[in-house]
Amino acid sequence: MITVREKVRFVETDMMGVVHHSNYFRWFEMGRVEYLRQAGILLTEMMERGILFPITEVSCKYHSSAKFDDYILIETKMIDYSRVKMVFSYEVRREADGILLATGQTTNLFTTNGKITRLPAEYYSKLEKFTVK
Repeated sequence: MITVREKVRFVETDMMGVVHHSNYFRWFEMGRVEYLRQAGILLTEMMERGILFPITEVSCKYHSSAKFDDYILIETKMIDYSRVKMVFSYEVRREADGILLATGQTTNLFTTNGKITRLPAEYYSKLEKFTVK
């Protein structure tokens, strides 16, 4: 598991003074990108090689509201992976009190030229070393 610390920006809030629900998906992405970076996988490098990783499933359950100026912790775990997909789970918590704000999950498939592809061994071995199945 990795943790990303972020501060809620004013632009992320809505007219009710709470974080708009769509921002949680952006935070999930921040956690996913950092997870891969810590595993030694740079997304820009993969993209330069024509390997893309679109999301095919996403879910989010909202438990409590984040507000402007809150510090949040985005906890990201890879819960399943293979040569063709990655599945991540997320927990977003308010740092000050540890309150669970949201939980979620995403599934990404690896593609090249719009078709599902197998992840090259050099990337897959990095996932294996970093992730406990």
